[in-house]
Amino acid sequence: MSDLVAGILKGDKRSISRAISIVDNNDPDSVKIIHGIFKKTKNAKTIGFTGSAGSGKSTLIGRLASEFHSLGYKVAIIAVDPSSPITGGALLGDRVRMMSVSDEIYIRSLASRGAEGGISRSLRNVVRILDAAGYNLILVESVGAGQLEIEISKAVNITVVIFNPQTGDSIQAIKAGLTEIGDIYVINKSDLEGATILYNIISDLVGNHKKLVFKCSAKLKKGIKELTRALVKLLAEEKYLSREKSILENELKDMILNEVKEKFIEKIMKSEEYRKLVSKVIKKEVEPYNAALNFANKIIV
Repeated sequence: MSDLVAGILKGDKRSISRAISIVDNNDPDSVKIIHGIFKKTKNAKTIGFTGSAGSGKSTLIGRLASEFHSLGYKVAIIAVDPSSPITGGALLGDRVRMMSVSDEIYIRSLASRGAEGGISRSLRNVVRILDAAGYNLILVESVGAGQLEIEISKAVNITVVIFNPQTGDSIQAIKAGLTEIGDIYVINKSDLEGATILYNIISDLVGNHKKLVFKCSAKLKKGIKELTRALVKLLAEEKYLSREKSILENELKDMILNEVKEKFIEKIMKSEEYRKLVSKVIKKEVEPYNAALNFANKIIV
């Protein structure tokens, strides 16, 4: 692992890709990798992009990545694709939609693996690998999963919410709470009919919070420079720089809860009392809610 860590710190793309695969697969060596690079991770800022499927996230991110690159940022893109609930596999097709970006911009697709919020459980450690490798700006595209996408805001410094004027996104925004999590809102595909109406609706919804709302067309390259300048300005503001503390707190809490959950599930499955309870529920001797409540009270001490 020492050679792999050394390769990461030198910015070697093969080492980066191999390390990300190890971390994403939760291999035992992932702990050694993160231990080896952790003290070198302090420079990267993250921008998360969320929004419903079809809003044009991939194309917009590709345009922004090129713009940031031209400003001197060393950019990496993490594109999280949905996993099949049956096989666990994912299409991982975002790299295809971003083929026009510079070779100097590192792009990696990850499978969500069923994680809530449209983000991969390995995301923070993948960010650490890219950070240690010298990438100082990491753009994260979450799954187009509608109402579950609010979790992305807990894992990045800045959250961009993207809407499409022809998919009923104004109603979806209200339902999903997307207007509560964004730092910047983008009406993408602004060349389409209904863009101005949607822009006005979103502006009204978030106006009291002094959020920034933009109209862009990634296809026509309109509004990209203005959006980039706004993001650069936000990245320099203290309140966004200080979000790293809350990001780490959320990560630690989630890791602890996941460990506790896995250990409790293992304990429950091995419990003779649990098997007896299942039998009682099947025989209608006790109803599920009370059975679960009584069992939980016994094992939580």
